[in-house]
Amino acid sequence: MKTTSLLTAALAGVAIARPGMDINKMMADAKLEARQADGGGPSTELIGDLATLRGRELTATGQAIKDILTAEAPGQDLKTFYDDSDLPPKNSAECREDDCCIWKYIADDMAAQMVGNAGRCNNVARGAIRLGFHDAASWSKSTGGTGADGSIILANECKTRSDNKGLEEICDTMEGWFAKYKKYKISMADLIQTASNVATVSCPLGPRVRTFVGRKDSTTPAVKKLLPDPSDSSAKLFKLFADKSFTPAGLVALMGAHSTSQQRFVDPTRADSPQDSTPGTWDIAYYQQTLNPNAPPAVFKFQSDINVSQDPRTNGVWKAFAAGPRGQFMWNEAYATEYVRMSLLGVNNINDLTECTKALPPFRPAFQQPDEDLLTKVMGSVINSDAIKQALEKGDKIPPNAI
Repeated sequence: MKTTSLLTAALAGVAIARPGMDINKMMADAKLEARQADGGGPSTELIGDLATLRGRELTATGQAIKDILTAEAPGQDLKTFYDDSDLPPKNSAECREDDCCIWKYIADDMAAQMVGNAGRCNNVARGAIRLGFHDAASWSKSTGGTGADGSIILANECKTRSDNKGLEEICDTMEGWFAKYKKYKISMADLIQTASNVATVSCPLGPRVRTFVGRKDSTTPAVKKLLPDPSDSSAKLFKLFADKSFTPAGLVALMGAHSTSQQRFVDPTRADSPQDSTPGTWDIAYYQQTLNPNAPPAVFKFQSDINVSQDPRTNGVWKAFAAGPRGQFMWNEAYATEYVRMSLLGVNNINDLTECTKALPPFRPAFQQPDEDLLTKVMGSVINSDAIKQALEKGDKIPPNAI
């Protein structure tokens, strides 16, 4: 009965913001609570060229990014948009004069491929989020390396490194987008990080992460052994991410991306098992169910996630993110801030970037599972049906005849 009640709560319609709520106040409160959480609080170390530039040398964008990195400004923007009725045609002189105009067309193209008929984000979105992490995280303070420079594709690492197993399909998709839009002078590095942020906000309840373009591409292969392993201890993960400028609390915020995940290769006998009971929805069920020894049987947990959730240094912030709508808002703000940092690892021209958050799709603050009863049944046992796995992969409704 305990599992059933928890599962029902997780699948119920959820909303972060409702009419009449002051979004700015909620974001400010979330930032304050994140500062007060354990795990070292938010990551605040300066990176790239911002670590050496003096205040008077900063551009407006450089200052804006510095404020995000030091947790003085929010990492998400829910209000800045293009007016579609005024968007210049793609190949017009007006569009060429606006550095972000082409990114609006790219983001719309991406978003159309990232959500299934259930309204949940799909494998294209999942892959884009993971790809953004893997390209950027191939950097550390002690080793240097490539970071967010597109080398995961440009150096063919998608298909040659075991760390990237499962990314082959999204890398092919990314190469297709690049072939379509490279004539507009975009970089692969920017395409990867923009896709990650489009994917995140395309997932119901996902934050609208502030998005910057102007990174430089590289074909230099990334340094090896800089990515986490699903069996890592919390101590090993804290050390690994500290070398990338993240606090333990920052790591906890980033791990929440597993909320939309379906694992395929950690345990092939459980391929396509979700990491919480609401795959394709960016919600806090992941934090709740990783802590819960009686999580729904369909849920697959990485040992590394369990380790971090139980570590005394991060158990408090983990529980804070798990704590209902307020926890959701706190996590969204924390994730957005930490992912801006992730997306800029190894980037040494941060001061010269351009903010194009206005190109992203809108935030989806509320979501009702359209197939809630069927999803509840599916999560009540280990998933063996190929039809159900495929529906979840595509973000589609569960076929009634597959139960």
